[in-house]
Amino acid sequence: MKKMSLVMCLFFATLNFISAKTIKGMVTEKGGAQLPGVHINILGKSIGATTDFDGKYTINADVGDVLVYSYIGFVSQNVTVTRSNTVNVVLVPSASDMNEMVIVGYGTQTKSKVIGAITRLSKALSGRVNGIQIVYDETEPKQKNESYASIAENDFKNPLKTPLSTFSIDVDAASYSNMRRFINGGQKPPKDAVRVEEMINYFSYNYPQPKNNIPFSINYEVADCPWNSENKLVHIGLQGKKLETKEVPASNLVFLIDVSGSMGASNKLPLLKKAYKLLVNQLRKQD
Repeated sequence: MKKMSLVMCLFFATLNFISAKTIKGMVTEKGGAQLPGVHINILGKSIGATTDFDGKYTINADVGDVLVYSYIGFVSQNVTVTRSNTVNVVLVPSASDMNEMVIVGYGTQTKSKVIGAITRLSKALSGRVNGIQIVYDETEPKQKNESYASIAENDFKNPLKTPLSTFSIDVDAASYSNMRRFINGGQKPPKDAVRVEEMINYFSYNYPQPKNNIPFSINYEVADCPWNSENKLVHIGLQGKKLETKEVPASNLVFLIDVSGSMGASNKLPLLKKAYKLLVNQLRKQD
């Protein structure tokens, strides 16, 4: 009887050894960008792992175990472990953006005030993401993690009293892309994020190249002011001299990149990595 028990123990131990394995893989989002910080847990067990900076992970699991891949802003995915030692997973963004979830904090308040606030939020009910109820409060800014300096509208300047103006050849065009991001996300852009000069500078204009040794060309148009017939509108465009790539000195670029956990969202570090890949592909051998 003792010999039979010993054989059975060895048999089950051998089965357990065969089924236990080390699973390696990579987690990416739709489009191919690696996702760092994705949590991988074995369903029903206290065993877990997290993807590294390159979206790679390693976890010990048994054949038949269910691996649960979860990441904020993405739909969780379950994968059953088979005999393969490699499991690569592609996560799909959730229908609602987790950055839009409203969290309301309260100090010392009565129960009726708290319930009233919850009721007010519930009326703006939007849906569920991974079992979490998402609600919107239109009285609060949706982008809690973004801030913009206040824009004061330029008042009228009399050119006889203030004849000097400055123009920048190095322009910023970020506002247009920022507006597009808000609109594509179904959000109304904050008013201070709308920078008219950046919207205009986003587009390319067919201005002539400067001649001789002049660094830029000046182009202007004059038209009647549509809201005041006594005034004129002047449009001034500057075109800087375009240099051939071969004429540009060798570049020595150093990048300092934040890789902390706060950069894990798909529109942060993964997006930054895509941008740097585009930049690197434009560098020359001498850069």
